[in-house]
Amino acid sequence: MAQSYHAMYDLNFQEAFKAADEAQAVAQDDPLPHIAQAWVAFFRELDRLHILRSELFASDDSYNSRDAYTWDTGNKKIFDSSLDQAEKLAQDRLNRNRNDSRALLALSLINGLHGDDFGIFTKKDLKAISYIKTATTYAEKLLAQSPDSYDAYVATGMGKVIVARKSAPVRWVLRLGGLKGDEGEGVKELTLAADHAHYLAPFARLLVVFEDVRFKNTDDARKRLEDLHQQFPNNHLFIEEAEQAGPHISDVGPSGQLNSRLQSCRWALAGQRRLPANPVASILLQFELRGPFETAFVDFAQLS
Repeated sequence: MAQSYHAMYDLNFQEAFKAADEAQAVAQDDPLPHIAQAWVAFFRELDRLHILRSELFASDDSYNSRDAYTWDTGNKKIFDSSLDQAEKLAQDRLNRNRNDSRALLALSLINGLHGDDFGIFTKKDLKAISYIKTATTYAEKLLAQSPDSYDAYVATGMGKVIVARKSAPVRWVLRLGGLKGDEGEGVKELTLAADHAHYLAPFARLLVVFEDVRFKNTDDARKRLEDLHQQFPNNHLFIEEAEQAGPHISDVGPSGQLNSRLQSCRWALAGQRRLPANPVASILLQFELRGPFETAFVDFAQLS
């Protein structure tokens, strides 16, 4: 299954579906390969609709004013059927052993994905919160017996962050229902998932990036995005978001102004832009490729 998630984050959806199918064939009573399949369909929609963008999550106003999205019919069918099958298998396992860790993780992820569907795609926030509460309940039970099940922290962390951003009356009602909001604690749990989760670490890392952007921690956001780009070079999102976060420290001259030639060359290296036709910029790019000439590269760019 790890291959399925890795291919998904690298936007190789065909390979991701294939790996999930192979995992299902090997372990027919395991709900997690079906959840992997649902994740691939979900992530493919996020990419198709350009939803995972920091500007959408950077403020409450931008998120609350977001559009509702319409699923691709084929992706939605895969998403729903995969989650239905996963839930059936997970409940069967819980009927045999109420502390089955894979079943508890599966039910946390299933409800979390349903919550994401209602919250992100259809803007039915109350319905989304209901699923998030259920996801949190399963995740907390799992973490109580297996604290190293770091994927479960995605559910608990997202729940705390989402509730914390609701208005005071809504938070009060949700607290009565057992769902507490604490943005700081939620981000800590998402960071745990980002650092240690088996399947959802890259997704959690991106959520932490959105928090960094929200609170103007641009250096931290850029570093995480650059790490993600190194791990998943075919995913255009990570390098585009890194560019949005601002220039690298070596891309800024003594006056504090961005050296645009240097930055354009750097993004060209990442494969996101054509190489510059300007001969001076082409020479600079050669310097960048050689690495040890970084200082000379910056100085020469500023003089040109």
